[in-house]
Amino acid sequence: MTVIRLTKERYREAMNLSEYAFQYKVPEEKVENRLQTMEKHHQLFGILEGEELAAKLHLLPLEVYLGETKWKMGGIAGVATYPEYRRSGYVKEMITFLLEYMRKENFSVSMLHPFSVPFYRKYGWELFSSSLKASLKSEDLVMKKQMPGKIRRYQKETHPSEIREIYDEFAMRFSGMLVRETSWWKESIFDDQTAAVYYNEAGEAKGYMLYEVKNDKMTVEEFVPLTSEARIGLWNFICQHDSMIKELEVSTYESDPLFFSLNEPRIKAEVKPYFMARIVDAESFLKNYEFEWPEDDSELIIHIKDQHAPWNNGTFKMKNKEVIKISGSEADGLTLDINTLSAALFGYKRPADLYEIGHIEGEEEAVNIMEALIPSRKAFFYDFF
Repeated sequence: MTVIRLTKERYREAMNLSEYAFQYKVPEEKVENRLQTMEKHHQLFGILEGEELAAKLHLLPLEVYLGETKWKMGGIAGVATYPEYRRSGYVKEMITFLLEYMRKENFSVSMLHPFSVPFYRKYGWELFSSSLKASLKSEDLVMKKQMPGKIRRYQKETHPSEIREIYDEFAMRFSGMLVRETSWWKESIFDDQTAAVYYNEAGEAKGYMLYEVKNDKMTVEEFVPLTSEARIGLWNFICQHDSMIKELEVSTYESDPLFFSLNEPRIKAEVKPYFMARIVDAESFLKNYEFEWPEDDSELIIHIKDQHAPWNNGTFKMKNKEVIKISGSEADGLTLDINTLSAALFGYKRPADLYEIGHIEGEEEAVNIMEALIPSRKAFFYDFF
């Protein structure tokens, strides 16, 4: 079987496969727009049976933040196979091909939203972000002290550039958040949602939220404050809707301090693992990662295992602000697979926790060194593809 890059002449065929596999129908009036989006933003790969498309996937060339650094990321979406060709190794073949392709194209990491976590774990992707969805009632909407700033509301056509600037500053506080180009904002984010922006007393935009009020329910898709003042100001704005809504649903990161500060913090909050990430080229990633290097000359040796990207297999020495690939013995240092390395470097799980559950093997002293090297930055991802 051969994986090929699909030309735009086959994009409608790929859309038909998605419709069949994911059981939806693109309205005819939106087909042309969907095809144009695929042509502009996607790279499609697939396997043919004769002249017919049997399996395909989409690669979205994007970037993500790890702190203030931007990393080239390959987003994977639309993985689908017709039923008569399933369990024939087509997906494995496409993923193996794509890993090699992404490495050649200098993608540092890859991300996807899994239909099955165990399935993609087999190929080296690992959970890196969870989402929290808080559900509140109107009686929970108790205002806090009045803030000196003001809220301004915007619709899709009038959303100011300040929202994008707030998002970028917020995203740099985490690992894994998408670098959103203007086209991404227009096509994937704004939609029909209202934006509420908090401006401080000096007129500076310091937070925003994207929300919708419908059928007595407010749904906040993004809650993005840069300061405690903005957090309170946005919360008070939500509370001003207490006579309009019976329910409030807020999507945010797992450790958002907002809910702890509520008058009654015992609200219903559901935390779910959300997106998965995978380091594509371990050597390049380790050499460019912003470790918190110690002042002394302590050394860390790690042995990496990667079943589906063999170029990542090997031993790496980390010392004196350098990462060097060496020939090493399994008896020395820490042993971990690419999944575990991805979870650790994105900050989703700390090395000590991964060591405790047996995902990292080696001496505890080496784990402590690894703990100190990795920033305490949290992982988060708001988007979907």
